[in-house]
Amino acid sequence: MVKRVLISENARRVLEQLKSQHGQLMFHQSGGCCDGSSPMCFPKGELMLNETDVYLGDIANCPFYMSKDQFEYWKHTQLTIDITKGRGSSFSLEIPLGLRFVIKSRLFTEDEFAQLGPVDTVKN
Repeated sequence: MVKRVLISENARRVLEQLKSQHGQLMFHQSGGCCDGSSPMCFPKGELMLNETDVYLGDIANCPFYMSKDQFEYWKHTQLTIDITKGRGSSFSLEIPLGLRFVIKSRLFTEDEFAQLGPVDTVKN
């Protein structure tokens, strides 16, 4: 099955470290306010979600969300969460580590896109 969102091994290691410190986590792809368009990691339930958010899948057992409006721009791409050195200016949990999550994307092939199911609304 084709997944809409993946995670690199380096980002997975950082995420496991954050889970040991903060418990269950969640991601939301920011819409571009303070830190551009960044994947942001929060303790699960800290960010209030509503019907304007869609669930794209889990990465390392963490749900990943994005606004419906932003999804319209990204729906033809597979997203991979990665990690890089540098301090972002967001409220994401990795920032105090001197790291930040980033998105890498690629377009789905026509065959992959045809295999994708619909996105779900908020998964609690």
